[in-house]
Amino acid sequence: MSTENKSDSSSSDSDMEQDSQQQYKFRGFKGEGEDLLPNLPPVVKKRVKALKNLLVSQTDIDVKFYTELHILECKYHKLYADFYNKRSDIVQGNYEPTEEECDFPSDDEDDVKDLSTDMEGKVKLEDKKPETTIDNEQIKGIPDFWLTILKNTSLISDMIQPHDEPILSHLTDIKVYLLDEPMGFALEFHFSPNEWFTNTVLTKEYEMKCVPDKNNPLSFEGPEIYKCKGCTIQWNKGKNVTVKVVKKKQKHKVKGAVRFINKTVQNVSFFHFFSPPAVPDDPETEVDEEIDSLLTTDFEIGHYIRERIIPRAVLYYTGEALLEENEFDEDDEEEESENDEDDDDDDEEGTVNDPEYNPRQDKLLKQKVEPAECKQQ
Repeated sequence: MSTENKSDSSSSDSDMEQDSQQQYKFRGFKGEGEDLLPNLPPVVKKRVKALKNLLVSQTDIDVKFYTELHILECKYHKLYADFYNKRSDIVQGNYEPTEEECDFPSDDEDDVKDLSTDMEGKVKLEDKKPETTIDNEQIKGIPDFWLTILKNTSLISDMIQPHDEPILSHLTDIKVYLLDEPMGFALEFHFSPNEWFTNTVLTKEYEMKCVPDKNNPLSFEGPEIYKCKGCTIQWNKGKNVTVKVVKKKQKHKVKGAVRFINKTVQNVSFFHFFSPPAVPDDPETEVDEEIDSLLTTDFEIGHYIRERIIPRAVLYYTGEALLEENEFDEDDEEEESENDEDDDDDDEEGTVNDPEYNPRQDKLLKQKVEPAECKQQ
């Protein structure tokens, strides 16, 4: 073979090896979109864009699906109403369940029997205070049922202040109504007569939108709450717990004399839940960051009450639902911990020898993660 042929062959082999290395690097890169896309060959970028267009087209079907799903939910919600009404009657003491209806297997069954037969029909209340007894006949329904549920729920308990509790002890029921048009739902908080306000029902309405964002259609994941409306509480004179009177020092600008005046300011209270921040009608209007955070929390609470608390109220009263949620959280934490340990092991063993390892990807990901962690701190 001539020197020229050897040179051509060597050059060809070198080009093939270089192409192979480039394909290997491309194939091994597993970054997020913003890391991956800039490094894709132009022809692959075009195909990825075609896939995104397909995904946008899918949202038309998604909208129809979620719209019909909401109509189906409205239909079946009416079937649950009888169960919720009977629950309300039991809680308020308007209906006494039969022995057959009370027959439910329980771990503390023996304790219940002992309590029910103790002291000839009297229930013994054990506390740090001296032992007291209450006649069974004096206990109506399930006292403080909804107050206990709200205090058991971490998402809501922090909102409840000591001055709210006596009022919430009059909360007899929380109901939800699904709205067809506009899509949404309404929460109703029913109260027995009390000394704080004259309302018998406090309402909170949530409106949802089921339309992809024009500026970011790929973010569409189904209906989302975007607006809520509270109600006016008719407080009795001097009983409004959402405000308080404080003394403010006032100094005369010319004479320098000082006097004290009474000023009404906002007071921390659960009942601010019924006066949420207003949302601009124009979706293009920017919302203040603090207001946006308040609305996000409000939407989360409304959704949680509708989806979890109302359907499974008794399990939130007993705390069983919370135990289940905590178990899921613990499982997630354990999985994350195991993944972190696996990542550490990989680093210690030397990822350079891993055929899937890409030094460039590793460097880019570290550059991306480190600033994010600093920002959170």
